[in-house]
Amino acid sequence: MEGGRSSNKKSTLTGKKGIEELYDEFTVIWEEMWGEHMHHGFYDLSDDRLALSRTIDEALRSASVPSEEEDPSKSKTPKRIVDVVWEVFCGDHMDHDDSSPVSLSISHDRLAQVRMIDEALRFASIPSVEEDPLKSKTPKRIVDVGCGTGGESVYLARKYGAKCWGFTLSPFQVEKANALALSRGLSDQVSFLVGDALSQPFPDGQFDLVWSMESAEHMPDKKKFLNELLRVAAPGGTIIITTWCHRDLKADEDSLQSWEKEILDKFHKDYHLPLCSRADYVKLLQSLPVEDVKTADWTQHIPPFWTGVRRSAWTWRGLMTQLRRGVETVEASLALPLEVEQHCQEGVFKYSVITCRKPK
Repeated sequence: MEGGRSSNKKSTLTGKKGIEELYDEFTVIWEEMWGEHMHHGFYDLSDDRLALSRTIDEALRSASVPSEEEDPSKSKTPKRIVDVVWEVFCGDHMDHDDSSPVSLSISHDRLAQVRMIDEALRFASIPSVEEDPLKSKTPKRIVDVGCGTGGESVYLARKYGAKCWGFTLSPFQVEKANALALSRGLSDQVSFLVGDALSQPFPDGQFDLVWSMESAEHMPDKKKFLNELLRVAAPGGTIIITTWCHRDLKADEDSLQSWEKEILDKFHKDYHLPLCSRADYVKLLQSLPVEDVKTADWTQHIPPFWTGVRRSAWTWRGLMTQLRRGVETVEASLALPLEVEQHCQEGVFKYSVITCRKPK
């Protein structure tokens, strides 16, 4: 859901074309400033250092870098470990000549984006390769619904050695995503195409992991969206959704307050985001043949990311992007996450994770 336009630059299109226009508009700027992962990061200040260390260790394993025990002479250990970690997470988006505290903070924010992926997998009880070395329970075929520029697909494919298909409404994003897979040597393992989440371009029962990170927000028909996720899932397959919602209603409420509805109406109109509540998703899933429905409110794990968004404009890369694209254009591309931050502080918006399984 990352990126967007300023409130004085309204979309002229609606529906699928409007969403395509929205993402075509900000993809280049967001990718230049943040890399390939077009979603929020996950932060937990109580165990952030441990989680960061775990994330880096996983990156090194993914890149086949041996441990000290495996290579005591360090003959196969790269001289700059940071280069390997960055290549796994961020491709060529490292500013080697910028080691300022601001840039190092941005590095941590990008790692938090990767942690978001790992935390969602952990929440859905999908084991890592280390936990399941025989890969008897790890996904073999993955679909990334609303894949953006392919960052999550590439990460998941490399993490599990799986085949991954991603799709998005934006042909421009598809071009970017296929180029990313090629640059990582994964074009035989990961592929991308233009497609509609409400009518997925796949036969029934294809995927043992159906992945939707910050794409459900855009779906005008949530039930049809969930039905499509379930349709393409293989028997026993896992569905993972992370999405922005509006708050659940209280026990004594029949609807949101009028000022909250005004906010939601504006976001629907400006950003093509017809939000519903986490309780609405649960109710819809309970009407479908799924099992092991789990949900959680992760809003408290998001706020440091918005600080990173503001900070990113003042890195060397951010300043160069502003010179190339124009300050107003960059400000517009950062408007959406900062507006979301405001409405989270007001208690209207909530960040949710939702998982379930298709019966075998």
